Amino acid sequence: MIVLGSNSEIAQSFVEKALEAGEKYATIFLCTSNRETTEKFAKHIDVKFLQQSEIIDLNLEDEVDYTELAELSSDLIFCATGYLGLGSEEGLYDRKNTEKIIDINFGKLVPVLNFFAEKLERQRFGTLIVLSSVAGDRGRQSNFIYGSAKAGLTAYLSGLRNYLFEKKVHVLTIKPGFMDTKMTEGLPLNPKLTATPRQAADAIYSAYKRRKNVAYVLPIWYFIMLIIRNIPEFIFKKLKL
Repeated sequence: MIVLGSNSEIAQSFVEKALEAGEKYATIFLCTSNRETTEKFAKHIDVKFLQQSEIIDLNLEDEVDYTELAELSSDLIFCATGYLGLGSEEGLYDRKNTEKIIDINFGKLVPVLNFFAEKLERQRFGTLIVLSSVAGDRGRQSNFIYGSAKAGLTAYLSGLRNYLFEKKVHVLTIKPGFMDTKMTEGLPLNPKLTATPRQAADAIYSAYKRRKNVAYVLPIWYFIMLIIRNIPEFIFKKLKL
């Protein structure tokens, strides 16, 4: 398994879920922008599951070393790379905030995903699992820079899934709603609409084994976003969402 964004709590929970379910990996490659956090997780899965892992430095704010990535090989790529950044009220006109949100969630991420997609295409088997967001289903005033990047990512994954279908490669788009993670720490989230990393891991693993194309972590978000997507624009633009 290759894990992009392996310091993510969802990514780590997914790895544990897969290992608990009996999946076997010669090596799990943990690509991370935070080596210290990832080293702790690597030691954890080594002790708990006797699972060998290797840490790969990958920071989308820097130049990506594709030479090192070229050495990696796997039939399962799991991507939890993401950056929430400041919401519209605080950071809309903050150029650095805007650039970082777009780069990490789309602009610099897509070339990396393309790199691994090409490796899977050459193999003619494998799965690419990528975390997008419900925020990409429709632009809302509270976080539309983040939402627009995730909308682009979702559209990219839809096209990639279409392109790779005949090549026997599966692409799974995951749309978490509110998540109880460090990234959302301090935000006023409705507990009934919020999932834990473990809940997310269980849902993602189930979707992976069922070869679903798109999956919401909590099913209720499918219906919430269905309603939001279908609100007429002349009404929607007046709402505080």
